[in-house]
Amino acid sequence: MIAVENLVKHFRKPNGDPVLAVDGVSFTAKPGEILGLLGPNGAGKTTALRILCTLLKPTGGRATVNGFDVVTQPNEVRQNIGFVSASTGIYDRMTAREMLVYYGKLHGLAGEKLEARILELFDTLAMHDITDVPGGKMSTGQKQKVSIARALIHDPPVLIFDEPTNGLDVLIQRVVLQQVRQLRERGKCILYSTHIFREVEKACDRVVIIHRGKVLENGTLPEVRQRHAEEDLEEIFFSLVKE
Repeated sequence: MIAVENLVKHFRKPNGDPVLAVDGVSFTAKPGEILGLLGPNGAGKTTALRILCTLLKPTGGRATVNGFDVVTQPNEVRQNIGFVSASTGIYDRMTAREMLVYYGKLHGLAGEKLEARILELFDTLAMHDITDVPGGKMSTGQKQKVSIARALIHDPPVLIFDEPTNGLDVLIQRVVLQQVRQLRERGKCILYSTHIFREVEKACDRVVIIHRGKVLENGTLPEVRQRHAEEDLEEIFFSLVKE
C-alpha cells in the first residue's frame, strides 16, 4: 500500500546552503498493518509524510501510495489517502456534520451515499453528541474525532497519522489509539508517526526509527528487540542515536 524507496528531500537555507531533511529513507507498509514512524522532532518524519501526501515533491527517490506515484499521479494518491495530524484545523463556525458534508462533497460524495457515510462515521466514532456543535465550542478531543472522521469520509485504504495525540490528555490519547487499532482491523494501511515510545509499543506492528533524516532501524518490535538484545524500546532508540 505504501512503498518508499531511497527518498531524499533537500531544502535551502536563506543563505542558499542545502539542508538534508530526508536522506535515503526506505520503508513499506501493508494493508491491515500499523507502521510506526518513530523519531524526535526534526527527524524528518513530517517531511516524509508531506511527500507521501503530495504536499512536497522529493528531491530524489520514489514513493507510491496504493500503487500510485506521489509525483506523477498526485490526484490518485489524494483519493487513496486520509491524513490526520495534531493540528485539527477544525472550522470554528461549522458543526461536525457540516464539516463532513463539506469534505464529503470535495471527494465527490453526494446524496444518500454521503448521508449514509456520515451516519456510519458518527456511529463508529461515537460522535452523535456533537452532530450540531460548532467547532469553536468543541473540546480538543471532540475536534480530533472530527479530524479523524474528515480523513475517513471517502473511505481511503491508506491513513497517515502525524503526531495525532500531541497535546491531548491521556484519556483522549487512549481513545485515539483505540480508533487507530480498529481501523487496522478493518484492513486499513496505517502509517503512524510519533515521538512517543509507548504509543509505538501499544499500537504498532512494525517500527521504523528515523533520526536526522536517516532510517536507523526497521522491523517488528520483537525483531528490533532481538537484534539489540534489549526489551526497552526507548533504550534501543537512544543507543542508536548515540552511535
